[in-house]
Formats: sequence, C-alpha cells, structure tokens
Amino acid sequence: MKYWMYAMLMAESLLLSDSAWALDSYRFLHVTIDTPWMIFVFLFFLVFAPMILSALLHWRNAMRKDHDKDDTHE
Repeated sequence: MKYWMYAMLMAESLLLSDSAWALDSYRFLHVTIDTPWMIFVFLFFLVFAPMILSALLHWRNAMRKDHDKDDTHE
C-alpha cells in the first residue's frame, strides 16, 4: 500500500509540474572568458600534482639509497 501511495504522489508531481518551478541556472552562473582558463589551471594541477609528488619521492629515496650505499663501503 505504501508503495502505491508513493507511486501516485510521484506520478502526480510529474504530471502536474509547472514550469515556474524550474530554476534558470544561468542566472546564477557568471561565465567570462577567464572561466575556461581557471578550470584548465585547476585540472592541470590536479592531474600533475601526483606525478610531481611521485618524482620528488623517487628522487629523495634514490638520494637516500646512494647515501646509504656510500656509508656502507667505508
């Protein structure tokens, strides 16, 4: 019974929906020529940050292994 009540409410809301309830999303979104560049810069750092971190950690560990190898041969 509960299922049918929810189904009837959903059907009523879909059939009797008015276009006045729709929001104009572009009213609140101010897109300028700088917006694609800001998105590009954000995604650039988001994608390349793990690669840069990986390179730094690899370099640090390689330097540590070289230093440890030099200490053991003395």
